[in-house]
Amino acid sequence: MSLNELPDIDPATGAVETAELVVEDDVLVKLFALGPDSAFDPHVHDDCTNVFHLLAGEVVVTQGDTEETLQAPAVVHNPRGVEHGARNESDERALLTASLCPLP
Repeated sequence: MSLNELPDIDPATGAVETAELVVEDDVLVKLFALGPDSAFDPHVHDDCTNVFHLLAGEVVVTQGDTEETLQAPAVVHNPRGVEHGARNESDERALLTASLCPLP
């Protein structure tokens, strides 16, 4: 038995792969594996808080009009109603989880 919920995924350049790690009535934890030169578009969650946990690599996190390059390990709080996203400008894979709660 393993308690490790982190799958081994390795996206190609320009690709993003995802996996749902935890799906419960009140929380979703989703893994984003960003290949080099990839991104997930900025978006908004009006009804829930979103927290990024950068596990490996480096990403540029956007939040509203702000951008910041972060290296793992890092945690980013994305409040309800604030546009947010991430992109990988490096040559290596980046792994981050996004936790949503409560679920919309």
